[in-house]
Amino acid sequence: MFENRLFWLAVIASLAVHSLILAQNFNLTGLPYPERPKLIEVKFQKNSGAVNRLPSPRPQGLRDEPFLNLNARITANPQVAPPRTEREKLLSGPRQAQLKEPVFAKPALIKPELAVIKKKVSLPPLDLDKINNPSYISYYQIVREKIRRAAYQNYAYSETGEIYLTFIITSQGYVKGVRLIEEKSRGGDYLRQIALRSVQDASPFPSFPKDLDYPSLTFNVVISFEIE
Repeated sequence: MFENRLFWLAVIASLAVHSLILAQNFNLTGLPYPERPKLIEVKFQKNSGAVNRLPSPRPQGLRDEPFLNLNARITANPQVAPPRTEREKLLSGPRQAQLKEPVFAKPALIKPELAVIKKKVSLPPLDLDKINNPSYISYYQIVREKIRRAAYQNYAYSETGEIYLTFIITSQGYVKGVRLIEEKSRGGDYLRQIALRSVQDASPFPSFPKDLDYPSLTFNVVISFEIE
């Protein structure tokens, strides 16, 4: 019984193998096999000698002439523009003149309606005939100039007048005791405030020179505010 089974297994295996072989050799589906691409081998060989070529036949009716001989071919006469009529001359004349010589109108001058107000601040000199110390006079001029510059910066209105001031400067150049002399001053409150503030803005002044060996000195100035 066991031998019969082995026999049949061998028969089935043999049939399976033969079926696979037949399926590869024969087209059981009925469709054509795709053609396999053929490899083409191309070899290049260099010729050692010149290649003899047959001359190509020349078409009939052609002559031996230089290629693109433009000077011999182009014989057309240049076209000349027709003369312009009198009307065209009249129309084109002013236009050409306008293009060549443009006319520019001069801008009108704007006249200022209000004149520029110029302010002037000065310190009239005081009586220094009783002072014989040149160092004091030189230092006094420095003090006057610094106060004048400060007053010029603070003066912004058109009010005019003169303000008389007296103040004390210490040996280190600091101001103290600024006072306004009412009986010698003329001007409104604005000028009075400007004068007092200008002395404070000008401080500190330079220290006293060695010739002025004093702890402090009193100075008097008159600040004049004018409009030119």
